[in-house]
Amino acid sequence: MVEFTEEQKRVRDTVRKIAEEKVAPRAAEIDETDEFPLDYVDVYAKNGLLKATLPKSSGGLDADTMTLCLIVEELARAYASAPQMLITTGAVLQVLSKAATTAQLQRFLKRLEKGTHICSFALTEANYGSDAGNLQTRAVPDGDNYVVNGSKAFITSGEVAELNLVFVRTGGRGTKGISVIVVDKNSHGFHVGNKEHKMGFAGTGTVELIFDDVEVSKDNLIGKENEGWRLLTNIANMMRVWGAGSTAMGNAQGALDDVVEYVREEVQSGKPEVDFQAIQFMLADMAISVETARSLIYRTAYVMDRNGASFKDVETLVCMSKCYAADVGMKVTSDAVQIVGGYGYTKGSSIERRMRDAKSVQIYDGSNQIQRIVAARNLLS
Repeated sequence: MVEFTEEQKRVRDTVRKIAEEKVAPRAAEIDETDEFPLDYVDVYAKNGLLKATLPKSSGGLDADTMTLCLIVEELARAYASAPQMLITTGAVLQVLSKAATTAQLQRFLKRLEKGTHICSFALTEANYGSDAGNLQTRAVPDGDNYVVNGSKAFITSGEVAELNLVFVRTGGRGTKGISVIVVDKNSHGFHVGNKEHKMGFAGTGTVELIFDDVEVSKDNLIGKENEGWRLLTNIANMMRVWGAGSTAMGNAQGALDDVVEYVREEVQSGKPEVDFQAIQFMLADMAISVETARSLIYRTAYVMDRNGASFKDVETLVCMSKCYAADVGMKVTSDAVQIVGGYGYTKGSSIERRMRDAKSVQIYDGSNQIQRIVAARNLLS
C-alpha cells in the first residue's frame, strides 16, 4: 500500500478541487472549440502547478514523481487534455533545473513570467517520431549564435508557448550529434505552423513549429553541445510515468466514475441497469484494470523517487506502466461507451470524449509498440 506524505495529500486535494470546479465545467466547450484554455493557465499559475517540478528556491513545489503523478491523475480524471500544458512545461523546467546554469534558469523564468508561462517540448519531427534519434532539424554555429533550420511536428502547447525546448542536430548522425537549445517565440524566423485538428485531446495547442534561419544565442544552449540525448533519456522516463501513464489512468478512472453514475440511474425493461449481472461484471473488470494500472504507476514512481534501481530496471518499469495504463485507458473507455450505448456513442457525451482522448496516449510519448520492444529487450538482455 502506498502512503502519501501530508504535502502530497495537500497537493492532491487542492488539484482535485481545481479539477472539479474549474476544469470539468469547461471540458465539453474546449472539446468543441479546440481553443487553448488560457483560463486553465491562470488557475494553474496561481496555485504553483506550472512550476511544480522546480525546486522551492526557484518558486516551485519541488514535486517528486509521485506528487506529479497525483497532479496529472486528478486533472485527467476531470478532462484528459487539462494536464497536458503542465506536462510539457514541467518537463522543460525539469530539464532546465537539472542542466541549465543558474543565470540561464533565472533568465528563462523571467521570460515566462512576462507571457503565458507555458513551454513546449519540441522533439518530434514529421518523419522522426519513434525514431527521434535521427531527427533532422539542424543548428549550425555562426559566431556567438546558432542558425536553426527545420521543423517540428505534433508539438503540444506550441501554439502559445513562450519558450520552446528544441532538440537539434549539431553534430553527425545518430543520438551523439543532438543538442538542446531554448528558442523564444519572438525569435526572428521562428513560426508556428499548421495546427493539428486531432480526434481527441482538444485544446492542447498541438502545432507544427518552423525554423527558417532562426538565430539563437549560444547562451541558450542547455548543457553541452552534442549531449542532448542524455538530457532526453533522463527526463523521458519521468514524462512517460507522470505524463502519459497518469493521464491514461486518470481518464480511465473518470470514465468509470461517469458510467457508474449512469447505470445507477438507468432503467432497462423496468429493472435498474445496475442489477444486470453482465453490467456488474463489466464494471468490476474496469475497476480492476484501473486499480492495477494505478498500482503499477505508483510503484514505478516510488522506485524512481528513491534512486536505488538501475536505469534498465527503471526503464522497464516505465515502459510497462505507460503501455499498460494506455491500453487500460482505451479498453475502459470503450467499455464505458458500450455500457451507455447510443448516448455513449453520441458526440458531446463525456464518455465519447474520453474514448477519443484515450487513443492518443497509446501513440504519443513512445507508442505502445515501442514500449513493448524496449521492455522485452531489457528483459532479454
